[in-house]
Amino acid sequence: MKFAKENEKLEFKKTTAELSEGVISMAAILNKHGGGELYFGIRNDGTPLGMDISDKTLRDVSESVASHIEPKIYPKINAVYVGDKHCIYVEFAGENAPYYAFGRAYVRVADTDRQMSAAELESYILKKNAGRDAWDSDVSAHTVADVKETVLRDYIDHANNAGRIDFAYTDNAEVLNKLAVTQDGKLKNAADVLFCGSPNLEIQMAIFAGPERLTFIDIDRKSGSVTELVEIAEKYIRSNIRWRVVLDGSIQRKEIPEIPIEAVREAIINSYCHRLYSSSQNNEVTIHSNRIEIYNPGTFPEGLTPQDFIDGTGRSVKRNPLLAQLMYYSKDIESFGTGLRRITEACEKTGVKVEFQMLKLGFSVVFYRPDENFLTTEKTPDVVRNVVTNVVLKKSEQAVFEAIANTPSVTAEQLATALSKSGRTIQRYLDSLQKKNVIRRVGSTKSGHWEILGGANSADE
Repeated sequence: MKFAKENEKLEFKKTTAELSEGVISMAAILNKHGGGELYFGIRNDGTPLGMDISDKTLRDVSESVASHIEPKIYPKINAVYVGDKHCIYVEFAGENAPYYAFGRAYVRVADTDRQMSAAELESYILKKNAGRDAWDSDVSAHTVADVKETVLRDYIDHANNAGRIDFAYTDNAEVLNKLAVTQDGKLKNAADVLFCGSPNLEIQMAIFAGPERLTFIDIDRKSGSVTELVEIAEKYIRSNIRWRVVLDGSIQRKEIPEIPIEAVREAIINSYCHRLYSSSQNNEVTIHSNRIEIYNPGTFPEGLTPQDFIDGTGRSVKRNPLLAQLMYYSKDIESFGTGLRRITEACEKTGVKVEFQMLKLGFSVVFYRPDENFLTTEKTPDVVRNVVTNVVLKKSEQAVFEAIANTPSVTAEQLATALSKSGRTIQRYLDSLQKKNVIRRVGSTKSGHWEILGGANSADE
């Protein structure tokens, strides 16, 4: 006799030796249907086998469910007869999905259990919360007194200059009330991350010697408010990319960055506007010899691609709508859903390749750096020309020159590590490059930077 067939709400296990698998099935069914049934003592084709059942057997099932499914559920667990076979019957339900078994989320597909990917889980949570207030509208633990006055003053000034609000700064409480970002004296999460920040809200920044994540030239972490971290990240990139000095007939010289700064800033702002703030991961800026990456822990909206937004066919999906609204007031964002298009257009104008990477655990904007000819290439001979004539360098000097061109803030000690040379050897190369008038040191040894005075052609040793 066969009892029934497994389906999306019904699962069979032969014995409690498969208790862990049974717990996983329960979580998967809860996430798909909110409840279901599980039998121990029945083969997966529906044939009752029966099993020895004691009070301890029932306790083991109850304790395993209580210990390994989160959030907690309270199933009905009974010994029953299926035909003449003694089996365990578990009936379960829950309304607090997503449920996790052994720390992982699963979903029921036909009669099997499949682990959810990070993107599927995030999409599941977003769909579940559709129609509810988003995370950034929830109340945080911070109060009005925790807001940094200088940060809020600067924000209001920017919003006034943009013409998007019509009131001036008076005091924190009044301004935050007008922005509708408080509740009973406490801040909503959007105001918390924008004006307060916390030790847990960080930007991680690093410079690598080559294209891989192997040898660090520099690494840094900063915490603060979103407003502060955007400025910190932009300054870090500005200080560690190459700038070409050009003459165009005007009195003042012009400096052109290898990556358009407006695109860089847009990418940084987007990374905070769209990040998943419940994630323990940090936003990241990494500078490689061939590219710059700006990463945030927030997966791309399901069913859409970056090209949809570049083409203007994708509708904005606001993960943090209140935060986005506040950043719109201060003109940090122009309008919803247009950031990727503005980044693309800025890069196309300057001939820089940009790539948008949809990752399993986040999203990255990748700017590819021009080759070493960036400093010497003449795009318009009559207008853009190099300040200093090229100088022939030895290969060893050329390696140091290129490292400095890629990372102007690099120190002699960092160069020695990155190029596997002694400090004395690196200093000799630096002295030679300065005598040849292709680089010069600006500022102190520790806090200064290198300035490129001209291009260089390599030669054999």
